[in-house]
Amino acid sequence: MPADPRVEELCGDLSAISAPRGGELNALSWQTEAPLRMLLNNLDPEVAEHPEDLVVYGGSGRAARSHQALRDIVATLLRLRDDETLLVQSGKPVGVFRTHPGAPRVLIANSLLVPKWATWDEFRRLEAEGLTMFGQMTAGSWIYIGTQGILQGTYQTFCAAGEVHFGSADLSGRTVLTAGLGGMGGAQPLAATLAGAAILCVEVDQRSIDRRLATRYVDEQATSLDDAVARVRAASAAGAPLSVALLGNAADVFPELVARGEHFDFVTDQTAAHDPLTGYVPAEVPFEEAAALRDRDPKRYLELASQSIVTHVRAMCDFVRMGCYVFDYGNNLRGEAYAGGLTEAFSYPGFVPAYIRPLFCRGIGPFRWAVLSGDPADIEVIDRELKGLFPDDILLQRWLAMAPEKVAFQGLPARICWLGYGDRARAGLAINELVRAGRVSAPVVIGRDHLDSGSVASPYRETEAMLDGSDAIADWPILNALLNTAAGATWVSVHHGGGVGIGNSIHSGMVVLADGSSDAAERLERVLAADPGTGVMRHADAGYVEALDAARDGGLDLPSIRAGAEPPCAGTPAGP
Repeated sequence: MPADPRVEELCGDLSAISAPRGGELNALSWQTEAPLRMLLNNLDPEVAEHPEDLVVYGGSGRAARSHQALRDIVATLLRLRDDETLLVQSGKPVGVFRTHPGAPRVLIANSLLVPKWATWDEFRRLEAEGLTMFGQMTAGSWIYIGTQGILQGTYQTFCAAGEVHFGSADLSGRTVLTAGLGGMGGAQPLAATLAGAAILCVEVDQRSIDRRLATRYVDEQATSLDDAVARVRAASAAGAPLSVALLGNAADVFPELVARGEHFDFVTDQTAAHDPLTGYVPAEVPFEEAAALRDRDPKRYLELASQSIVTHVRAMCDFVRMGCYVFDYGNNLRGEAYAGGLTEAFSYPGFVPAYIRPLFCRGIGPFRWAVLSGDPADIEVIDRELKGLFPDDILLQRWLAMAPEKVAFQGLPARICWLGYGDRARAGLAINELVRAGRVSAPVVIGRDHLDSGSVASPYRETEAMLDGSDAIADWPILNALLNTAAGATWVSVHHGGGVGIGNSIHSGMVVLADGSSDAAERLERVLAADPGTGVMRHADAGYVEALDAARDGGLDLPSIRAGAEPPCAGTPAGP
């Protein structure tokens, strides 16, 4: 069959994919145009780390299984009707079924394996056979918006850490040490400086540093470790925000800093250690030689990576003993170190139980939107609307004031903020009204990260140390996906392993379209209440007082939560 010229124009050249802009449709309606544009946006070279390999971020997180599968998805979206639903199995379109106009247009499942077979070895065998792909979180669910996607959440985390340990979200004069400037980690330098801190970021790949310098996520690159420390110390002493990148391997640099007795207020990490084969470079291997060793002898590569991860985490444990506040940022670094023989790997906490869980209890989490027009002016209009809608949210007001100046768009203009149960629905309806009134020039998609209060079971990250010991119960993200489907989200996805690796999590995502119609308003109201509502429900069921209060205040109907009942007794948290 000859190639479809329109499909080839949209996605034939993987090095030059860009989402269509403006108000002209390529698909049959905005319900299918929206997923089409966001899929292509994921693979825009401004957005994706390695678009020629379909890798969006996170080591091997893909938007589609193969180039042919991408062509087939695009071709299907171009012809999909508003009473049909496309099914995508790990990056390959496998069926179109008649449903109804209120159903999602796309349903996606990525990387799901039967638990007994849910290992990296089995996954890689199946991937090599062309039977699956790693969808990460927002890569395989077509709602990645570049490094900004995690930026505001990282900012929230740094601010929350400041409040917990120093009584203030303002980190002026404080110092941070971290590693990793890839797709997720690249948010750290800007998030820290937005909070006022001076941060040293270690990165093994000069290309990632160059990318962060070009997009203004990092301020400067140091020429040596001495230079990097001096710059950070000078900024801290002056109370000035500054981000400094250093080319090096964390397994070398962190132990050296410990040996020198260098103290940092906070120490963390966002290397792609969840996938040590493609996401972590062993200290013994020069970066330029890593890819060849990975292909030639993956077993040896993994052995060396494990040794380096142990060294890396041992240094982080040493920082704990030095009095630094150390936290895991959810990449399974501790889990890999523990598997490598470091019994003290879990001596420092993950960021969710340490800082974020009180927000999750109230359904507060990542709320993101992208303007399908491609016009940055539409983002400005929405920013102003949300400023007026939530005048008492101090962190949100600070974020919306700084983001236009500090955050460079990647691909379609987009924004993210953290909102809770009730507020997300208010924001979604307000955005839909802006589209209806013509103040925003084209429809807007609203989604979120999979890192949210009700969308994930991940014992090394979002559900670490749950009050009732239910860390590994994965019913909750499945219920979230089913409810979002029933509520009428535009597309819904269920994934395995994103962020922490195969065998370590189940999580779900949703995206809903605001096209200015009354039908969209009804969908938005349902979806944006149901989605964060499952987070309040999940934490109320675990016995968190903040969640029980939020459920009562929000009028949630939770049959197992009886008025005046005592919270359930704490269980035993999952873990090594």
